[in-house]
Amino acid sequence: MAAPETSTAAVPTLYTNNTLRNAFGGVLSFFILLLIGVMAFSIRLFSVIKYESVIHEFDPYFNYRVTQFLAKNGIYEFWNWFDDRTWYPLGRVIGGTVYPGLTLTAGTIWWLLNSLNIPLSVETVCVFTAPIFSAFASWATYLLTKEVKGTGAGLTAAALLAMVPSYISRSVAGSYDNEAVAIFALIFTFYLYIKTLNTGSLFYATLNSISYFYMVCSWGGYTFIINLIPMHVLLCIVTGRFSSRLFIAYAPLVVLGTLLAALVPVVGFNAVMTSEHFASFLVFIIIHVVAFVYFIKGILSPKMFKVAVTLVVSVGLAVCCAVIAVLIALVASSPTKGWSGRSLSLLDPTYASKYIPIIASVSEHQPPTWPSYFMDINVLAFLVPAGIIACFLPLSDASSFVVLYIATSVYFSGVMVRLMLVLAPAACITSGIALSQAFDVFTGSIKFQLSGASSNTEVDAAETSSSTAESQTDAVKTEKPEETAKNRPSRKSKKKEREHGEKPSTKAKAEKKRLLALPLESSVISLLLLVLLGAFYVVHCVWAAAEAYSAPSIVLTSRSHDGLHVFDDFREAYAWLRHNTDVDDKVASWWDYGYQTTAMANRTVIVDNNTWNNTHIATVGTAMSSPERAAWEIFHSLDVKYVLVVFGGLVGYPSDDINKFLWMVRIGGGVFPHIKEPDYLRDGQYRIDSQATPTMLNCLMYKLSYYRFVETDGKGFDRVRQTEIGKKYFKLTHFEEAFTTHHWMVRIYKLKPPKNRIRGKTKKSKSKTSSTTSSPKRSGTKKKNPWQ
Repeated sequence: MAAPETSTAAVPTLYTNNTLRNAFGGVLSFFILLLIGVMAFSIRLFSVIKYESVIHEFDPYFNYRVTQFLAKNGIYEFWNWFDDRTWYPLGRVIGGTVYPGLTLTAGTIWWLLNSLNIPLSVETVCVFTAPIFSAFASWATYLLTKEVKGTGAGLTAAALLAMVPSYISRSVAGSYDNEAVAIFALIFTFYLYIKTLNTGSLFYATLNSISYFYMVCSWGGYTFIINLIPMHVLLCIVTGRFSSRLFIAYAPLVVLGTLLAALVPVVGFNAVMTSEHFASFLVFIIIHVVAFVYFIKGILSPKMFKVAVTLVVSVGLAVCCAVIAVLIALVASSPTKGWSGRSLSLLDPTYASKYIPIIASVSEHQPPTWPSYFMDINVLAFLVPAGIIACFLPLSDASSFVVLYIATSVYFSGVMVRLMLVLAPAACITSGIALSQAFDVFTGSIKFQLSGASSNTEVDAAETSSSTAESQTDAVKTEKPEETAKNRPSRKSKKKEREHGEKPSTKAKAEKKRLLALPLESSVISLLLLVLLGAFYVVHCVWAAAEAYSAPSIVLTSRSHDGLHVFDDFREAYAWLRHNTDVDDKVASWWDYGYQTTAMANRTVIVDNNTWNNTHIATVGTAMSSPERAAWEIFHSLDVKYVLVVFGGLVGYPSDDINKFLWMVRIGGGVFPHIKEPDYLRDGQYRIDSQATPTMLNCLMYKLSYYRFVETDGKGFDRVRQTEIGKKYFKLTHFEEAFTTHHWMVRIYKLKPPKNRIRGKTKKSKSKTSSTTSSPKRSGTKKKNPWQ
């Protein structure tokens, strides 16, 4: 009788051990997540440590300026703000043309900190917003991957995302762009969708709609969510995985999410009127039809069910056809069929280069090269296929969503290099699943191999002791009365049946483990290789964060044999504009520098990085492509006082206006046909040397870039194009040089006033003749239209 007492007492002990193990695992997971968050924040601080706390790139300066306005004037003034310093003379309604998520988030953080008497500046909050949300994104990745494949995969995926270079490039300290908070919103929305799909909770479905609303406020990439989730729902329906949980996860998102999205001014009725959202509505109708079919299946007999299904399918097809016909009628009148230009460039990679050169001119809209994948996701590119295979073992609703996510993100990243940012979380999730499964297999094999001999000895001892105990029990039981002996055979038979049923299953499990276990040496070597692979990934990520993505574009550096050189020409030029020009002066430049000019120089610009008006940008491109006199007339008609050009020929800066000039020609020629790209090419080649075409050598961009350039070295050698310029000695007649920075990277010219030019011509005419009247032919000459 001692054996049953021992086994009964062992149950609470085993339960207690499991409880302690789970509690310890939960605490350990919490501290690991905390360290991952600290790592995600810290690895993005190289830009501040190596340089200074400054806003990076171009778009972040507009976001910083808007956040300053919000912090100073409040939310109501922000929604009604009309900015007259951009897109002169048109202006821009800021509250209705921006995604306010980033601005409202940073403004809220600044307000909370100041309420707690922590007096940080708006600029400091903007600089560190992206690193803070990168930690949040890592935690959201843990939650999402945990719902798919467990805690181990979640921790691995979170660690990978915390330092993946593709995400670091958009979230370093100072990168105050929409993606800083949008990637967190994207991952968290997917997590809440999977959580709702696994639990069927309306609470999580409501949170999912709110998270989707935050994503809509933050980034135009929200259309990826509202198309990917319907694709997954349709996949589940087609593969026979429909359930009430799927309905609860999707239906509230479409209804509540669309209503909330329409509240964002920049989206408005586009949430129901553009083609990017139509897929969600079509799947919404389909899932209701399927849910209704399953409902009537439960309350009708099989015969009546067939009749009802025929009726429902007929009505459903009719409704779907009617809806599709209405949608076709709505979008047929649009030349783009209701799709935005950026969406069409994703569906058709050649669309932008054919019809919208302003989109194709942006470097981040170009297709990536194969080396860029290795640069941005590194070894994850090799782990993704293994993670996809692991998602099929076994395949669930959550894992099928991850497979669909990685498949679509791989396609979109191949179309546009900017969307490598969307691929990064999917690659980290699948790679985390692959690494977690691999570690489980290898460590399980090592454990099995090491415990094999000792376990066999313990099993033999246990069998010997159990047989001895059984023989002693039988001896005691023989002394019992005959009434008890009558029941003995049935008990023995039951015991033998139970033993015969348990022993084969136990042996089968042990045999299965033995077959799945890898040799000890192979498991140890594989684990070491995985550790080396992880170490290589960490080294690459730290290098990318410290060297490749930490340098701000506003301050440039280069190394040579005599040390580090810092090029601060951009801020030098903007400071000169701010201190040496009138507040109401207008500055013309290519649209890349509009945000920085407005934010740092506080001067009115003609075009900026918003690129909402293609005609206005084409006007500036036409002026840059025209001869000096025609360009002066265009700029004078726009009330321009100064023209800013970026030139890298002296120091070797490749992203200057000469390298961008062909895009100015293409965009300008798309609106004004007299600008033709072949006029600027010699035998199909873009040249600035002595073989360049006369049109190229006489255009305004060439003259403003290379004016007095020959004085630097006596030859006029361009270090970017690696050639001597074709036209070295020339004078400007309608523009005068106002300021050139120390390294010649930014050059500012002032338009000569018309009265000076007319007075000079009058003096010249007086010296030739004493007549005070002009000839009838000249007085009757019609002024040439500069736009033709």
